[in-house]
Amino acid sequence: MGSSDATVSAFACIDAERQERIGYPEVVYCAGKTDSQSLDIIGSMRERGIPVLATKANSALASRVLAAFPDAVFDDTARTITLGVFCEPQNRQGLISVVCAGTSDIPVAMEAVRTAEFFGSATELICDVGVAGIHRLFSRLGDVCKARVIIAVAGMEAALPSVLAGLVSAPIIAVPTGTGYGASFGGLAALLGMLNACAPGISVVNIDNGFGAGYQANMINKLGGV
Repeated sequence: MGSSDATVSAFACIDAERQERIGYPEVVYCAGKTDSQSLDIIGSMRERGIPVLATKANSALASRVLAAFPDAVFDDTARTITLGVFCEPQNRQGLISVVCAGTSDIPVAMEAVRTAEFFGSATELICDVGVAGIHRLFSRLGDVCKARVIIAVAGMEAALPSVLAGLVSAPIIAVPTGTGYGASFGGLAALLGMLNACAPGISVVNIDNGFGAGYQANMINKLGGV
């Protein structure tokens, strides 16, 4: 445990030195925690001046955080809470395109957007361009190609990343979602489809992990400088 780590009650220990070690602060994953636990962790981080990104947050937790910290921002689509600023909006760098196959995939896509923006990347969300109406993707391809990194979010058979990888030169981070009927197995079919993509240049994060995609895309985007 680092010298500045701090125990929160009996259930958590804040990694206050993470930003010093790796350049980015600890992030609060709220799913699986009680609202009280998440609130205590967020409060402890703010006492130490650590900017907060909380993911998989529910509206009840958001209400409690906003009551305690009126400057917090809750995105109910992305299910993220931000409190404090890691990077000012005017200083965001480069461009990450977050390309979303269907409207049902938007919550996961927005988690990726909010994560990348929090850590300092400019983003553009491009929605409802899945392969069921592939002409819609072609009509936005010029916008997609402007990005340094592309996040492709898709459920069902998850063909979107493979299609994109055959059309663009930027690296693609694929995010499978749980969107789909019974045989999608809660996103497992999409995950396996992305892992077995025949087009090169695709990496894959776990099911519904918009945070992981946004974080990694930001790291790649920052390699290109301003």
